[in-house]
Amino acid sequence: MKNILLIIFSLMCNYVFAQTPEENLKAKGIELPAVPKPIANYVNAVRTGNLIYLAGKGPLQKTGTYITGKLGKDLTIEQGYEAARLTAINQIAVLKDMLGDLKKVKKIVKVLGMVNGSPDFYDQPKVMNGFSDLMVEIFGENGKHARSAIGVSSLPMNIPVEVEMIVEVE
Repeated sequence: MKNILLIIFSLMCNYVFAQTPEENLKAKGIELPAVPKPIANYVNAVRTGNLIYLAGKGPLQKTGTYITGKLGKDLTIEQGYEAARLTAINQIAVLKDMLGDLKKVKKIVKVLGMVNGSPDFYDQPKVMNGFSDLMVEIFGENGKHARSAIGVSSLPMNIPVEVEMIVEVE
């Protein structure tokens, strides 16, 4: 009986003290950047019903330049992880710009991560964990998603990662 009460108390505390995505961003010291205009003839995101399809984004830094390089040649897995994490921040900025309030995000549904790697690079999932880990850190259980992590021979502007995602919203 004690164990059941402890579990119930723990769940109640998690519910009562659950932070919003914006509070999670602030607690991590993450400031969302302004959303740049697309670099070609497309839009950053399209909403249809309660789903938002986000166009591919890469690791755009605050300086306005992209992290560049090929995994397995120019960048380590750790550097790729950080590039994917930065890409997640950029995608969250698109969501915030589109929705106004990140509490409207019900579920990160699907993530497609493309990793620019040398022919012998096989650790795409380790790189994409940078994106997925941040989604869970910011959105909690709602940030857990289905994911594909694929290797590609090149990406625009020689960026190391490009990520698309589908998000369910209120």
